[in-house]
Amino acid sequence: MPATRRPSTELERAHHHPHPRKPSGDAVNPLMGRIPVLDVRPLVDCGRRPAKAVVGETFEVSATVFREGHDVVAANVVLRGPSGRPGPWTPMRELAPGTDRWGAEVTPDAEGSWSYTVEAWSDPLATWRHTAKIKIPAGIDSELVLAEGAELHERAAKGVPKKGGGREAVLAVADTLRDESRPAAVRLAAALAPRVLDALERHPLRELLSASPALPLRVERERALYGSWYEFFPRSEGVRKVRGRTRPGTFRTAAERLLAIAAMGFDVVYLPPIHPIGVTHRKGPNNSLSASPEDVGVPWAIGSPEGGHDAVHPDLGTIEDFDAFVARARELRLEIALDFALQCSPDHPWVEKHPEWFTRRPDGSIAYAENPPKKYQDIYPIDFDAAGDGMDGIVAETVRVLRHWMDHGVRIFRVDNPHTKPVVFWERVIGEINRADPDVIFLAEAFTRPAMMHTLGAVGFQQSYTYFTWRNTKEELTEYLTELSGEAAAHMRPNFFVNTPDILHAYLQTGGRPAFEVRAVLAATLSPTWGMYAGYELCEGTPLRDGSEEYLDSEKYQLRPRDWESAERSGASIAPLITALNRIRRRNPALHRLRNLTFHTTDNDAVIAYSKRSGSNTVLVVANLDPHHTQEATVSLDMPELGLDWHETVPVRDELTGETYHWGRHAYVRLEPGVTPAHVLVLRPSPQTGGSPTS
Repeated sequence: MPATRRPSTELERAHHHPHPRKPSGDAVNPLMGRIPVLDVRPLVDCGRRPAKAVVGETFEVSATVFREGHDVVAANVVLRGPSGRPGPWTPMRELAPGTDRWGAEVTPDAEGSWSYTVEAWSDPLATWRHTAKIKIPAGIDSELVLAEGAELHERAAKGVPKKGGGREAVLAVADTLRDESRPAAVRLAAALAPRVLDALERHPLRELLSASPALPLRVERERALYGSWYEFFPRSEGVRKVRGRTRPGTFRTAAERLLAIAAMGFDVVYLPPIHPIGVTHRKGPNNSLSASPEDVGVPWAIGSPEGGHDAVHPDLGTIEDFDAFVARARELRLEIALDFALQCSPDHPWVEKHPEWFTRRPDGSIAYAENPPKKYQDIYPIDFDAAGDGMDGIVAETVRVLRHWMDHGVRIFRVDNPHTKPVVFWERVIGEINRADPDVIFLAEAFTRPAMMHTLGAVGFQQSYTYFTWRNTKEELTEYLTELSGEAAAHMRPNFFVNTPDILHAYLQTGGRPAFEVRAVLAATLSPTWGMYAGYELCEGTPLRDGSEEYLDSEKYQLRPRDWESAERSGASIAPLITALNRIRRRNPALHRLRNLTFHTTDNDAVIAYSKRSGSNTVLVVANLDPHHTQEATVSLDMPELGLDWHETVPVRDELTGETYHWGRHAYVRLEPGVTPAHVLVLRPSPQTGGSPTS
């Protein structure tokens, strides 16, 4: 990251800008500054909504900067923190010669509402140096050029602090440039001395200073970008027989599972809805329309006479039991994420208390949820347009429910199907919650059109599910991750779930254990946040039917007790791989970020290679996307993206196996499913030792 510089001030502007623009009316105030500053990025919704970052996250601010003629221009970024005070400014560089596109990396260091501005100016000293380097050696107007330089250095010295001797050094240059007893080349060399250039780089002479409008930036806690999620149904943990009847697990029995989840290295435990479940039109196993008295129902069919969204299912225990569950998770350094599904069973108290919130059919019945050909007879959706108060009541009740669970230790909410509710509703709800509690995180479960997914991120959702499940080839992954890690990263943060209770992709159905292994590697290293639904570590992959992404005997409709210990003893579980991946993620800061992703070339489309770099930490991943066959490939690395010269070789340690290799620009790999699904390599910062660039 470039060194930061002192903040700009109005005093400095007046001192370095001989003719500052006056803040007058639009009729006389130009539409842009004297030096055009255009197309500042990141830009979210034309600057109406904030770009996003987390504390310590480095990202690039860029802009198009130019001026007429041939005089040199320069630019910098000014960050303003939550206090509103300008921080040290960061000098920008031209990203590619001749493009007029400038950029600089900045790193906010505190949570809150920030802003960023690009300042550009004419750099008369840089212009002079360019001219002097041409004219002085050629003997063209040497004395005139040197006299101009002396005047510029005298002017520049006024902006250089006395402390440290920088001002004296610049003034000494002015005297030297006027000293006709010395050769012109010697006088010019004095102006090009490193000490002088460094002082003037830190305190430049800025003319015609122009600034872009300030753009908003929201800086959040790191969990909004980085973390490992584990989803499980509490009712399936501790299933038992009581008087001949199968009884579901409770919060108390589910808490016993938390230790194993923490041991695998997860940060967040996500629970599907824990509320009372309706009886009317309750679904049976595999979504059947007939349920027996023992069938537990779908957790998303929320509400019964025992309560609604602010209640816990009696079978799970009491609110005190939930508090104990949260406390145990906290002891293990786990956060609890709670599902928030804004919908009701026909038995929900809202149906009687707020009938205006639902759609009435001509026969007087309430319309249930549908996504043809799917029907959800046990769920009533909310009709936001039917409410006569402009959804004020729904907003107020939603905020009340969320705050209820926040009071019980929940700071993360996974929101079910947010794309079926008005965007403005979420903007109001999340805005109200985050104004008072900026640490609360909302994950959008929105598998829908790109425009909706991106807009949900722009209006406040800190994270989003993605199309990762359906991106399985090298071309698909490269294209999609290039999009997510590019400009989209300013407003939409991905959470790569490898599976969900609703989604079992054909890749997992047919690929067996190797498919589960490689998808875990990809999710854990491509995205700073990833997640899995319980059973993934057991490679559960049987679909309801051919061509379906539904699980056979889905846990949404029935209890699914699992024998975790037997699976681990027999080696049927890939929990050791999951544990290793989460350990690797924690140890390598490069994997905590999204915008630092680079893809590298392979000569085999079944093999993908990519890297992430943060400071001195660089992680390189090479994976076999074919779960059925061994694949070989030559990987051609973009060495500068790894922080290396093209000719270098470097030791790389495979964090999955512990082996060390020496790789150069080209490396050969052989990846066998079930044996070596991928290399997760960390470049060692040790001295170069040479060796064969093969694995």
